[in-house]
Amino acid sequence: MPISNERVSTHPFLRGLYEDDYYPDDVLDRGRAILLALCERIERERPAGLAALYALTQAATEEFNALEAAFEAAGSEIETVAREEIAEDFDFVARAYGFPDADVEELIATREW
Repeated sequence: MPISNERVSTHPFLRGLYEDDYYPDDVLDRGRAILLALCERIERERPAGLAALYALTQAATEEFNALEAAFEAAGSEIETVAREEIAEDFDFVARAYGFPDADVEELIATREW
């Protein structure tokens, strides 16, 4: 399903991480895919409130948890810079889909990184 939200479809997810050689592009591509899949799911399911949005974002966060092993295998990790960048993208997604009051910590509450 192609993303219909123009702000989202043109957003450079994880841009700051792609600009840093410490983070392997192939792993970042997987992280970007998680974020795009989250956007597709939001468009498909149209969460009616914050609780429904949080359920979707926390499931995507768990996918990032699983991605940590791939970062480590490539000699990288989800550390402070990556955590901030990922959190900012989750916040961007919430705002782009009409949830300006979403709490970024709640969006990624299931994180292990």
